[in-house]
Amino acid sequence: MFKRLKYQIGVVFLVFGCLGALCSCKHTIHKQQVFYYNESRSLSTLDPAFARNMTIINACLSLYNGLTQLDNHMQVKPSLAKSWTISPDGLKYTFILRSDVFFHDNPCFKNGKGRKLTASDIVFSFNRLIDPSVAAPGAWALERMKTCYAPNDSIFVLELREYYPVLLQILANPYCFIVPCEAIQYYGKDFRSHPVGTGPFTFKIWREGERLILRRNPNYFERDSEGNRLPYLEAVNVSFIVDKQAEFLEFMSGRLNYLSGVYAATKDELLTKSGELRKKHIGKIRMQKSEYFNTEYLGFAMEQGSAYAQKALQDKRVRKAIAYGIDRSKILKYLRNNVGLPAESGFVPKGMPGYDSTLVGFYYNPGLARKLLAQAGYPQGKGLPEITICTTADYLDYCEIIQHDLAAIGLTVKIDQMASALYRQHLMEGKLSLFRASWIADYPDPESYLSLLYSGYRCPKGPNYTRFAMKKYDQLYQKAIKEPYMEKRIPLYRMMEKILLDEAPIIPLAYDQLIRFTSPQVSGLGVNPMNMLVLKTVRMGK
Repeated sequence: MFKRLKYQIGVVFLVFGCLGALCSCKHTIHKQQVFYYNESRSLSTLDPAFARNMTIINACLSLYNGLTQLDNHMQVKPSLAKSWTISPDGLKYTFILRSDVFFHDNPCFKNGKGRKLTASDIVFSFNRLIDPSVAAPGAWALERMKTCYAPNDSIFVLELREYYPVLLQILANPYCFIVPCEAIQYYGKDFRSHPVGTGPFTFKIWREGERLILRRNPNYFERDSEGNRLPYLEAVNVSFIVDKQAEFLEFMSGRLNYLSGVYAATKDELLTKSGELRKKHIGKIRMQKSEYFNTEYLGFAMEQGSAYAQKALQDKRVRKAIAYGIDRSKILKYLRNNVGLPAESGFVPKGMPGYDSTLVGFYYNPGLARKLLAQAGYPQGKGLPEITICTTADYLDYCEIIQHDLAAIGLTVKIDQMASALYRQHLMEGKLSLFRASWIADYPDPESYLSLLYSGYRCPKGPNYTRFAMKKYDQLYQKAIKEPYMEKRIPLYRMMEKILLDEAPIIPLAYDQLIRFTSPQVSGLGVNPMNMLVLKTVRMGK
């Protein structure tokens, strides 16, 4: 009781303290013009080259722009580039830049006034992203770039070493957002906390672990369909409350305008068992739902001879037995109130181009699971050593249901709950024999998923955490990424999916579903299957 009261008093002082900071600006900001949301995951940087998670991505979407952007239907649209042409061989992209884009006012510029964006800024940002000394996790986004240059201030040219059909989608990724060289030179490593971009909001305050405040960019170049300059909001106020229950209470009390996702402690308060908003909240809370390009899965260490590849799990019959022994519907029913779908097709989630609902994947079939164990020499699981699933606290209950299901077919499963940082480190080093993970698409193409099993991206070089390697799979992958037409790529993607189902280096568990809650006065907040929080079109009203 005392701890809860102490926490609430702290929140009140923090909120009013930050409001005071806002109101001390040149023009007073009314609370109704401020959008409040929370990030339960800490913010480590505001540098787009390091935008490796949704907390950083959401902030960067407000501060910066790329050459292209994605709309809510995941279609590529112009942004800093107003148009582009592609050479017949698909290796040369020529972008024509807008002439009305300016960087935010900042001390790094002469007289503190933001200057006009030029093509040289694109060249600088892209070369910085791939510079080994920067060690940006987003360097992969431009790994196929041969060179880039600026013939003049308004034209930018990018040349590729090999054809890459999803380049325009990748350029909309925050990794490829544009920064000015003056800011990097002026701030050095401190650029992470002194961001300068061209986005709809400018940086005001960042108290790490407490609060991030952004202000409206009065010189932003985009306008709505009626010619009004975006954004509509005067400010964005981001808190960093780690506790999900506390975040929920802040939303329900009206101190937050936005809540993303549902969690075990709050799902029944908001949702019915069928995943609909409870009647008592209708009119008081708005709910948005969308397909979400996020697949939950189990992964196995597959590298031959690795000390972390458990011998029994190298038999694909055992891996498939595990896959058929898990009741995905039960997980979604009890932990998500049926928000999401059982992943009973392939790895590529529903809604993604190329998703094949007719593809028969793994489903709950304990009888078949027992049969496969017997064929592998482990009848009723006898003789099979204890299996360890590695996870973090966020998915402990998820893994406990898996543990219970697999016990029913004779498997002894131990859950190793690890701290998030350690889990991530071991995952990237390939040190986990069996792990629960999820993959959110970096861009709306099946290649974003299927590249996870390409041998050229084995960790730590890339996100192939299983270190799976198969010549036929790699050949199909290489053929697919050179095919310019989606209708011709999809059959290749499906052949790759069938290989994954036959070899089972991963076990798809659930196709996630995006769910958002907002206060009634919020309008203009779109919903998209990559869960990007785009605030430039948001309005606050009664």
